[in-house]
Amino acid sequence: MEIWHIWVIIALVLVVVEIFTQGFAVFCLALGAVAAAVAAALSAGIEGQLIWFSIITLVSFVTVRPLLLKAFRKSKNGRLSGVDALKGREGVVSERISPAANTGRVAIDGDDWKAVSADGGELEKGEKVTVIDVDSVVLKVAGKPSGADNQEQSK
Repeated sequence: MEIWHIWVIIALVLVVVEIFTQGFAVFCLALGAVAAAVAAALSAGIEGQLIWFSIITLVSFVTVRPLLLKAFRKSKNGRLSGVDALKGREGVVSERISPAANTGRVAIDGDDWKAVSADGGELEKGEKVTVIDVDSVVLKVAGKPSGADNQEQSK
């Protein structure tokens, strides 16, 4: 088996490892291994192979990796997911929100979340609220002004 075969095998193994990881760091190493395989096939010595491996790996970390990260981390249609999608959503207080008693829950789309009042006030069960922020698994909510429901009904 020639040395360039070993470099190609290393590159293939690194590509398989990249499939199970994220971040495209291992993929950059695979590109370096391909460059070293080409150098070996062109009869470069081990020093030349290692130099090409190092140079191509470094260049791909600086150029290829950011492009791949940008391309694959774009959210589809600009939609948010997970807890980020809760910001701005409306829910209903399912358990009275009281900072003094450290209680409070809000129901959104059938899910029940621990909640605190954004302004530190109390909110009664059944009130409609809007999610202002999310801190881990705790929602910071604000109640609708008392006239908001009347204004919506008059439209």
